[in-house]
Amino acid sequence: MNEHAVFRIVRRRAKPGCAQAYETLVRAMFADAQHFPGYLSAELLPPETAGGDYQIIQRFSTSHDLERWNASGERANWMEKLAVVAEGDPEYRLLHGLDAWFAPAEVPVVKMPARWRMTIVSWLGIFPTVALLLYFVAPLLAPLPFLLRTAALTAIVAILMSYIIMPRLTRCLAGWIRR
Repeated sequence: MNEHAVFRIVRRRAKPGCAQAYETLVRAMFADAQHFPGYLSAELLPPETAGGDYQIIQRFSTSHDLERWNASGERANWMEKLAVVAEGDPEYRLLHGLDAWFAPAEVPVVKMPARWRMTIVSWLGIFPTVALLLYFVAPLLAPLPFLLRTAALTAIVAILMSYIIMPRLTRCLAGWIRR
């Protein structure tokens, strides 16, 4: 079975007076991590208010790739360097499936994609998926009662959207979504 991309949200606060050093180290870690197998991308979100938490959104090809990065010497080296300019240990949150379609609630609202853009991207995935399923699959389910037939079709749509269609659409349209 093919595993899908994993998103990790990291929250951490820079020590007072160390914000610039923290940002510089995090960006250097991103540049180094780009060469690590399975590390797809990362984004640094500054705090909403001075002295607040930074957030990092990291994307890995698979959970296994994330585990390898966590266990790597490269990451351990960066964690040591960051400990000098950061307060406490980082907090982590993993996102899978529908959670990862768009930014999570913890991401500052100013960074959220416009709702109308998210709606258009969702519709671009849902419309052709439903149309194809109605044309090819619905006739096969015709003998089933209405609610069972509807449940089967919507389950197929949810699975396809979550694991196949939306990850590809949001990757292809990322520049437009985040404008």
